[in-house]
Amino acid sequence: MANDGANQPLLVGQSDHIHQSNQKAAPKRRYRRCKSAPLANFVPVEVDRTGLVPSSKSIFELHPSFKKVVMYLVFYLGVGAVCFYLVRHQISGNKTNGILDSVYFCIVTMTTVGYGDLVPNSVATKLLACAFVFSGMAVVGLILSKAADYLVEKQEILLVKALHIRQKVGPGEILKEIETYRVKYKCLIVFGFLLVLILVGTIFLATVEKLDLIDAFYCVCCTITTLGYGDRSFSTEAGRIFAIFWILTSTLCLAQFFLYVAELNIESRQRALVKWVLTRRITNVDLEAADLDDDGVVGAAEFIIYKLKEMGKINEEDILLVMEEFDTLDVDQSGTLSASDITLAQSS
Repeated sequence: MANDGANQPLLVGQSDHIHQSNQKAAPKRRYRRCKSAPLANFVPVEVDRTGLVPSSKSIFELHPSFKKVVMYLVFYLGVGAVCFYLVRHQISGNKTNGILDSVYFCIVTMTTVGYGDLVPNSVATKLLACAFVFSGMAVVGLILSKAADYLVEKQEILLVKALHIRQKVGPGEILKEIETYRVKYKCLIVFGFLLVLILVGTIFLATVEKLDLIDAFYCVCCTITTLGYGDRSFSTEAGRIFAIFWILTSTLCLAQFFLYVAELNIESRQRALVKWVLTRRITNVDLEAADLDDDGVVGAAEFIIYKLKEMGKINEEDILLVMEEFDTLDVDQSGTLSASDITLAQSS
């Protein structure tokens, strides 16, 4: 597995540093994270005055990416409502209020529920509905990738604190548990939200739309799964006002739940692979493959890289790209990086 880009030992001096750190007289070295490095799994938290547990910020303090999603959603609903309001006379079905029906029809189209209680009956409105259903699905995908995940992450710390309410858990332990079981907690939170939305929708349909409990639950299930048979739907003004918010929230929540379940399955398989890699016996063939610089010995950095490759976390192409950057920064070709190397590389 030797390559031209790896003619120098990786992380030179790593073994010496580990040996020196075990000596009492050895000075401690402090390392700083590169400011340009991505903080992929960093969880921002604030420690309260007691210093015992971190406190999460309010969910109403919007993140810039979340603000962008809200702007896209408001723009889509605004343009859609105006367009469908202008052609409201070319839409047939059970109508209540012009503006309300336009927003409601836009939401039903966007989420692909399609009850059939309001349908376009002209060439212009059919083409308009086709355009808005595709753009609406794009907005839904954007919301799933940004907003829903962001809101769930806001509640992770609260969930961990609730699970350990009888224990004194410090911020370090909470962050460690969140990192370990992040996807599992997301599934639990979204599943809880989904149950609440199903319960609220069923109760609302039973009390406002005057459906019996079975039909109300049936309508809820048809809606959140975007099945939308159309034999049961929101027909009153109050029902459609409620539906504007509830349909969008519930359909997104169910889609996000399935995404987290799939992510949890992938993570479980990844953990099993990591466990197998760390517990299997090392052979001479493994040592030969791990010896990147062909010097007959395997250093700590080479061993770590080999294990990460076995776990599927990195591949040969990743290593070559990193080594190319290392060779570019190593101006004096000494096999190590120093402040002078960085200065010279940046100036050139």
